[in-house]
Amino acid sequence: MHIEPGVVHGAKMVLAYGTAAGAAGYSAKLIAEDLKNHPAASLVVRSVAATVAVLVFFELLPHFPVGISEVHFILGTTLLLILGVAPAAVGLAAGLGIQGMFFAPTDLPMYFVNLTTVLVPLFGIHAIARKALPKGVAFVDLKYADVLKLSAAYQGGVVAWVAFWAFYGQGAGVDTMASVASFGLAYMMVILIEPLIDLAVLAGAKSLKDMKDSPLVTRRLYNPA
Repeated sequence: MHIEPGVVHGAKMVLAYGTAAGAAGYSAKLIAEDLKNHPAASLVVRSVAATVAVLVFFELLPHFPVGISEVHFILGTTLLLILGVAPAAVGLAAGLGIQGMFFAPTDLPMYFVNLTTVLVPLFGIHAIARKALPKGVAFVDLKYADVLKLSAAYQGGVVAWVAFWAFYGQGAGVDTMASVASFGLAYMMVILIEPLIDLAVLAGAKSLKDMKDSPLVTRRLYNPA
């Protein structure tokens, strides 16, 4: 989902600054909500864990360029289900920044574009988790269909934003359409695999009932909404 440098440039970057600022503002709101249910130390620890996880996902898990961008296992649903939406947002933002500064400096000019691309879909699945998942069910008890719903929504959101930035920055030419199409098809693999990863992580968490009151995980992991 890393938009290639130069896809959006010049005056068009103003929109990316605006969308990223909006995402940052909403993240601040989510942080305030998290602090109502968790101690501040818990939020810090989970945010650090999310940042480390994002760096591992981006740098160590398989990733390859396809079309207009790169295919990554972002595992946004995993971060949300285990750590909560606020730490996930902090981790994605910090992880992208650290990666750009130390591992892929060519990505830094696209930071605000990429930040919007990964955060806005996260906010979307957070809304789905609150309104569309079964009531009275802890995250560890979710079924494959529930997790697939979240993963498909997140990855679909990422693909949609990548397509938007591509057409916004480069126009709707034949080459751009072909690049976006190839990227979207490649991401179908991610949509199929990530729910299995999420379920495996949730199964592991379910076997660790002693973690129920741990500050290392979100309260919703073991407790119904």
